[in-house]
Amino acid sequence: MDTIIRVNERGSLTLPKEIRKKLGLEKGGQLILNEEGGGVHLKPGVMIPVEIYSEERIAEFEHEEAKLKKFNL
Repeated sequence: MDTIIRVNERGSLTLPKEIRKKLGLEKGGQLILNEEGGGVHLKPGVMIPVEIYSEERIAEFEHEEAKLKKFNL
């Protein structure tokens, strides 16, 4: 299905509500743009939070893990 949308002076575009709903896109959601064959393809993106553990945080995990060893887990 083709849908015509306009690009404003800032280069922004608005996806119609029906398409956002169909793709599960909400405010703050992300899209992956793929430029291919002279066209542009958009698909929903996923954000996955990543935590970088400090040495202290790793020590906390190890301490808690050691407490569980008595349960033979």
